[in-house]
Amino acid sequence: MIVIAMLLLTLGAGFLLIAAIGVIRLPDPLQRMHSATKAGTLGTALMLGGVMLSGVVEIGWTGLLAMVFLLLTLPVGAQLLGRAAYVSGAPLEGLESDPLEGELERAKPPIEA
Repeated sequence: MIVIAMLLLTLGAGFLLIAAIGVIRLPDPLQRMHSATKAGTLGTALMLGGVMLSGVVEIGWTGLLAMVFLLLTLPVGAQLLGRAAYVSGAPLEGLESDPLEGELERAKPPIEA
């Protein structure tokens, strides 16, 4: 059981590292948000699962409920953050055309000084 816990902790730390690198390296807010929420959610869930399986801390139902809460709420929060970034006029890099043009009202991008 301890081997599985260590594997989950290692995988979780790897996903959290990937999320952190993505937040630093990706060019626009939507891509950064995607990296932080997708890899961050999976990494956090794996880390929490590893701690629960290790038996070092008696978490039980609290850990399971925390994991379910993370998996249910972080994707919704990410969608709302992405929508807010789009509507506020954040620059979109790497797209040839705006896929939401005409669907959502979008502010003008800020003028670079």
